[in-house]
Amino acid sequence: MSEPSPSRDDAASMVYHVDLNDSRTALFDRTGMDDAVVSHISEVMAALGRLRMVEKKLADNSQRYMRLNETDMRALHYLIVAEQRDLVATPSAIATHLGISAASTTKLLDRLEKAGHIARHPHPSDRRALAITIAPETREAARNSVGRQQARRIYAAARLTPAERDVVIRFLDDMARELDVGADWAEPPASS
Repeated sequence: MSEPSPSRDDAASMVYHVDLNDSRTALFDRTGMDDAVVSHISEVMAALGRLRMVEKKLADNSQRYMRLNETDMRALHYLIVAEQRDLVATPSAIATHLGISAASTTKLLDRLEKAGHIARHPHPSDRRALAITIAPETREAARNSVGRQQARRIYAAARLTPAERDVVIRFLDDMARELDVGADWAEPPASS
């Protein structure tokens, strides 16, 4: 009789368990750590894995609901935030935010405009620039679906004490710094 397939929680626990990923300790120095500490660290990694899985599911559902790709969704989110801050969104600001070229930004804006998600207007103070606004219907659809679902994470943060939030902030910032060290590792190896 075969074993039942692991649940998502069990799968995340296995995939992110330190010993299962680094049994020879080639990646993670465990000096001074007993098995209980390594196991507890593995639980933290599994919790992060579960969060990633739910965020991916949410992003996929959002894209399907809005019928847009990830870059389109990020552009619309930028436009919503710019609008709320009374900032004029320009193509160059969108390109900078998304980290894409001017040509890619033009294609993105053409696609979003054709679908009725955005409008281009003359910039209020710079004759050479355009101002980009999100269509009211798109803003409302995004806010009432994606935005409402994304806002649920605020409840989890609100349930923490101020001291717990400080620990979480410190942990996430520290993890971001650790991951950013050598973040350009994905350069392909030189051919021999």
